[in-house]
Amino acid sequence: MTATPAVQAAWADQTARAARIRHDPLPLAGLRYVAGADTSSRRGLHILHAAITVVRLPDLALVEVVTLTQPATWPYIPGLLSYREAPVLLAAFAQLKHRPDALIVDGHGLCHPRRFGLACHLGLALDLPAIGCAKRPFGATYAEPGPAPGDRAPLLLDEAPVGLALRTRRGSAPVFVSVGHRAALDDAAALVLACAGGYRLPAPTRLAHVEANAQRRAWAAEQAALGDAAVRPAPLAWPIEPGDDRWPNPTC
Repeated sequence: MTATPAVQAAWADQTARAARIRHDPLPLAGLRYVAGADTSSRRGLHILHAAITVVRLPDLALVEVVTLTQPATWPYIPGLLSYREAPVLLAAFAQLKHRPDALIVDGHGLCHPRRFGLACHLGLALDLPAIGCAKRPFGATYAEPGPAPGDRAPLLLDEAPVGLALRTRRGSAPVFVSVGHRAALDDAAALVLACAGGYRLPAPTRLAHVEANAQRRAWAAEQAALGDAAVRPAPLAWPIEPGDDRWPNPTC
């Protein structure tokens, strides 16, 4: 996609916000509720279905789920996913009754070309410890970690360390952990391991993925039942110009 003025503004916005990311200690002993965030969408349809889950430590019991569907305001642009997904996720997060102590995002944090992935965007917007835990390395390189849960290897992007390839379950591929905000990398890895519960993916994002997909299917079934009265999403207006509400805003 051509680097429109909005895309160039978003790149600059990410670089500026990345300087505000903090690497604070995040001891497990101080954590009770951990949230997970994920979205689902149908290819070619600019409708996003978000899910925020909250689990309790240490038993990983699910204590709350919020789902929300709303139109996307940005197209999918590699490296700018947070401008597409953050608005619906933040709107869903605002409906939570339990204030989580930390957030795990199905996506990346510092493992990003401008060191500002979705986990950074959400963590900074919420002023909450946030961790990126992704299924794929997003162009980063790594040596295969050992086979045991907890084994890890540095995740490198442009030859700089940006996270960890972390083994969470014997026999499964690693997950890719990076700091989002207000978390040290080793503490982020410890939290992901504490939330794994015998699975490859940590419970908060694994459950959020299930809930987001269920929300997408339920919305599609509801629309099909409405027939001619179903929602007809308007085409996504793009590109945008300065002054548009969707223009990158460092205060958001």
